[in-house]
Amino acid sequence: MQKSFFLLLGFIYFSMNALATEVHYQLEMPNPNSHYFEVTMDISDLKSNETILKMPVWAPGSYLVREFAKSVNLVKVFDNKGVKIPIEKINKNSWLINTKGHSTIKVKYEVYAFELSVRTSFLDDSHGYINGTSMFMYIKDKKGINGKLTIKPHPSFKKIATALPLESGTTYTFKDYDHLVDCPIEIGNHQEFSFEAAGVHHKVAMYGKGNYDIEKLKTDMAKIVKSETKIFGENPNKEYLFIIHNLTNPSGGLEHKNSTTLQVSRWTYEGNSYFGFISLVAHEYFHLWNVKRLRPKELGPFNYDEENYTDLLWVMEGFTSYYDELALRRAGLYTQDQYLGKLFGTINYVENQPGNLVQPVAHASFDAWIKAYRSNENSVNTTISYYSKGQILAAMLDIYIITKFKGKKSLDNFMQALYQEFYKKKDIGFTEEEFHAALEDFLGEDMDWFFDNYIYGTQVIDYEKFFKGIGLAVTGQKTIPNSKLGIRTKTENGKIKITTVYSGSVAEEQGLSVNDEIIGFNGYRLTEAVTMDHIDELSVGEKIDLLIARDGILLSYTITIKESFNMHYDYNRNFDGNQEKLFDYWLRVDEF
Repeated sequence: MQKSFFLLLGFIYFSMNALATEVHYQLEMPNPNSHYFEVTMDISDLKSNETILKMPVWAPGSYLVREFAKSVNLVKVFDNKGVKIPIEKINKNSWLINTKGHSTIKVKYEVYAFELSVRTSFLDDSHGYINGTSMFMYIKDKKGINGKLTIKPHPSFKKIATALPLESGTTYTFKDYDHLVDCPIEIGNHQEFSFEAAGVHHKVAMYGKGNYDIEKLKTDMAKIVKSETKIFGENPNKEYLFIIHNLTNPSGGLEHKNSTTLQVSRWTYEGNSYFGFISLVAHEYFHLWNVKRLRPKELGPFNYDEENYTDLLWVMEGFTSYYDELALRRAGLYTQDQYLGKLFGTINYVENQPGNLVQPVAHASFDAWIKAYRSNENSVNTTISYYSKGQILAAMLDIYIITKFKGKKSLDNFMQALYQEFYKKKDIGFTEEEFHAALEDFLGEDMDWFFDNYIYGTQVIDYEKFFKGIGLAVTGQKTIPNSKLGIRTKTENGKIKITTVYSGSVAEEQGLSVNDEIIGFNGYRLTEAVTMDHIDELSVGEKIDLLIARDGILLSYTITIKESFNMHYDYNRNFDGNQEKLFDYWLRVDEF
C-alpha cells in the first residue's frame, strides 16, 4: 500500500511537471491599416531540448481545412537575453525550436488578418476581430496548460469584448488552449448593451451601423434564452457574450461555449428578415448545449491538425436547426402556421433536391470537410444538407416521441437524458453507436428502421405516417417545376448562363451543360422581352431550337420538352380524439 502511495505521488508529480510550462500571449495591432496583428508568446519553465509550435488548420464549428498558417509571417524566437534562437519550419503548420539549455523563450510572429468572417480574423481602422484558431499558436502536446493573454489595442480602439475571464487591465486568463481559442475577441468602438435571462448575464457587442432597436433585441433575445434553457432544464453559464457584426456581406454565425459571433445584414432588423436574425440567435445559442457540451467524441478535445470526422452532424446541426425555429414558436414570435410554413418549406426544399436520393444524411455529415464547404455546380445532384435534412428528422423524432408517450415526453426529454449522461456525469463525447443505443433506451424499442431507412439510407420519409399521430393530414402532390428544361441560370453581364443541370432532366439528357450561354430560342434572341419564362411556358412534347455559346463556339440544339415534376407537401388539421392536445403540446408557447 505504501509503494502504491509513493507511485501515485510520483505520477502526480510527473503529470504536474509535464504541464508546468507556462505561456503568456501578447496581442498588438500598431498599424490597423496594414491588417497585421503582432503576437508574442512568452514561454517559461521549458524542460525539453526541442519545442514544437503548431498553428491550427481549421476552426471548430466550421468543418473545412482552412490552413491558417498561410497567414503567419516572420516567426522569430529569442532567449531571455534577447538573443535569437534557431527555428525551423518542419511542415505546413509546425515550427521546431532548439530549446536545449533554455527554460524561457520569447516567440514573435505576425498574422495577416483581412478576411471578415465568423471563422477567421480581421483588422482594419474600424475594428479588430479575432477567432483564436486563426491567431494563436500552441505548444505541441501541451494544449492542456493554462496561461494569460494581454491585449494591447491600437490607441483608436477603446473597447474589448470577449468571454475570457479578465484578470486585470487588458489581461485575460484561460484554463487551456481549447478555452483560449473558443473565446472570440472584438476590439474597437462597438456599441454595448446587456440583458438578464435564465439567471445569466448576457452582453452584446454591436459592430457596424444597422436598423436595430436595442430594447426590442433585449426583449426578444431574452425570450429565446428562456425557451432554450427550459429545454435542458439549466443554463450552464453565468455570463454569455454575443458579438454581432452588421455588414453588407455577412457570413452567418459560429458557436462557442459561452459566446457566439453573428454576422448579419445591417438592415436585417425589420420585416420578415428579422425572423432570420432571431432564428440565427436561437441557432447559435442552442449550440452552447448541443455541440459545445453535448457532442460527438470527435468534437472536443480537438485535433487541430486535420479533419475530425463524425457521422453525427445531422444531430449537432440538424437538431439545432429544428430547435432554432421551434424556439421562436415557443417564445411566441411565430404563430403555429408560421412555424409550420417554415418546416414544410424545408421539407419541400429537401425532397426536391436530387442529392437527397443519393447521399444519406450520415454520409453528408462525414463528408462535410470535402463536400458541404466545397460545393460545386453538381452538388445539388449528389449531396444533401445535414442542416436541413437533420432538421426534418429531428421534427419526425419529436412527433414520434410525443405520439408514443401521449404528450408526456418529447424530444426535449431525450436531449435532457443525453445531456445528463454524457456531459453532466462524464463530460465526454458519444459515438454514433452510443447515440443509437441511447435513443433506443429512451424509446424502449428497436430503432434500426429509422437509422437504416433515413440516416444511413435515402428512403423518402413517410410524412403522412409521422404527422398523423398529432392530427395533421399530409399530402404530397406533383407540381410543375420552375424550369421545364431542368436547369438554373444566372444573368452575368447581360448573358444568360446555365449554372446547374439537374440529374435526369431534359437538359442533361439532350446535351446542355453548365456554363453554356443561352443566346436564343426558336429564332429569337433572349432579351428582357423574350425570357426564359417563354421556354418554361411550353407544353410537354413541344420542340424548341436553342442557340447556345460554349467556349466561344455557337451550337444549335433541338430540345423536346418532356414531362417532369416536383413534389409539394402540404398539411391540413384533421384532429381525432386526443390529437389536438398533442398538436398543441408540440407547438406550445412557453410560460415563464
